[in-house]
Amino acid sequence: MRITPLALILAVLTGCVAQPVRQDMSAFQAAAPRSILVVPIINKSLDVDAPNYVLAAMPIPISDKGYYVFPVNTTKYVLEQEGYYEGERVHQLPASELAKLFGADAVLYVSINRWDAQYALITTTVTVEFDYRMVSKDGTEIWKESKRMQYQPQNNNSGSPLATLIVAVVNAAVTRAAPNYMPLTRQANKEVFVSGVNALPDGPYLPASAKKQ
Repeated sequence: MRITPLALILAVLTGCVAQPVRQDMSAFQAAAPRSILVVPIINKSLDVDAPNYVLAAMPIPISDKGYYVFPVNTTKYVLEQEGYYEGERVHQLPASELAKLFGADAVLYVSINRWDAQYALITTTVTVEFDYRMVSKDGTEIWKESKRMQYQPQNNNSGSPLATLIVAVVNAAVTRAAPNYMPLTRQANKEVFVSGVNALPDGPYLPASAKKQ
């Protein structure tokens, strides 16, 4: 069987993915948080808008697990009134201080490590990578996770090698010009909070009909 250069490139880019390690959830279960405060995000990418997009995508999956999530825009506004405009400064504050300010049981800190689109030959790879860390109101770290997701536009095989190549080049150019990070971000959050091996335990506000049997 003949292996084309495109197939070889895709094989390299979609190679082995490390399996997540199951964490000890005893600290989380001992803290038994009911309400979670999501604070402004540290952004290590070059996209200045990335933190706002990521922050907006946080509440739904956490709420879906049965926890009360403080409105993220209100949280951001209150912290700005206290003089904290940057995620870096907020993350330096003791969780106990933040929790007391809002009456939260736990504080969720998130960092964006990657949020980019890289062009290679005839494909563009969109990558998001996040670190998540949750600390209880007494300052104890109760949960953490990391997630990296990638996407490449799929090209339909029209039967003509030239047409397939042209479609691949166009798709790569479009993705590079206007990468859509949100589907990857939502999927990352869903796997981290809801469906992954280290997903949050069912919270107190999860309807009985939604709990795992």
